[in-house]
Amino acid sequence: MTRHLLSLLALITLGWSQSALAWGEFGHHTVAAVALDNVNPKTRAAITQLLKAEKGLGTPSCRVRSLKEASYWPDCVRRDAWRWAYTFSWHYQTEPVCKPYDPKANCANGECVSGQIERNRRILADKSLPQVQRLEALIFLTHFVGDIHMPLHSGDNYDAGGNGVKAVYGIAPVSNLHWLWDGVQAERSITEAMPPLVRRYTPSERAALAGGTPADWGRESWVLAHTVYTRAFGHDPCDGSVAPKSVVWNEAAINQSIPDAQRRIAQGGLRLAAMLDLALGN
Repeated sequence: MTRHLLSLLALITLGWSQSALAWGEFGHHTVAAVALDNVNPKTRAAITQLLKAEKGLGTPSCRVRSLKEASYWPDCVRRDAWRWAYTFSWHYQTEPVCKPYDPKANCANGECVSGQIERNRRILADKSLPQVQRLEALIFLTHFVGDIHMPLHSGDNYDAGGNGVKAVYGIAPVSNLHWLWDGVQAERSITEAMPPLVRRYTPSERAALAGGTPADWGRESWVLAHTVYTRAFGHDPCDGSVAPKSVVWNEAAINQSIPDAQRRIAQGGLRLAAMLDLALGN
């Protein structure tokens, strides 16, 4: 029995409780690890210094002792909606995959993932600001660069980025298409990567994978979201057919999506590394 099937069976046994939904966390951890392996030494030292302000965040149940923990903190604190609900719209910027893409849509006053990437980049780079404020910016920037590279945070089919589509992964039921792509599909893609995704990338690899602006990254994810829906539905979501309310993500879709997920996670990590070097490494 493969470790992927064992993971799925373990999740089923746990009844898909919220505490079991850990593979989205794994994806964010991997983006952060790629970034940390590719920043310059001055940036790494600055990150270590900022992490010393963790106590000032006032979130003892959501620790930030490393960039890895920082990468998931914005999802961890969502459990305390009374305090953090104002940040919930910052994680995405979904636009219908069957309409022209507009990088400024669904982002009033910067209340979206691309807007918050730029806001937190500026805060992080401002050395006149308090250490804890810059640490919070580091945390949000790390998380949101990961989010914008997940296709269903940028594209949808009037279903909240796939959250409204029930799904089966292979033979195992999962909660929905969004969770499937963000969770078990990402986990399998990361663990099967050869060479490993977490490593020091060559200059030629960086040139091929990094670069661009948050608007570019959102557009890339939106284009990939169209492919995700096509694989899930078995037809182009824009062909006029009625969208199914439940889908089977079969082995062909899983295997076709592995290189897509690997590329998005590597791109997220390398692009985050470049942003951190600009903000902290000069």
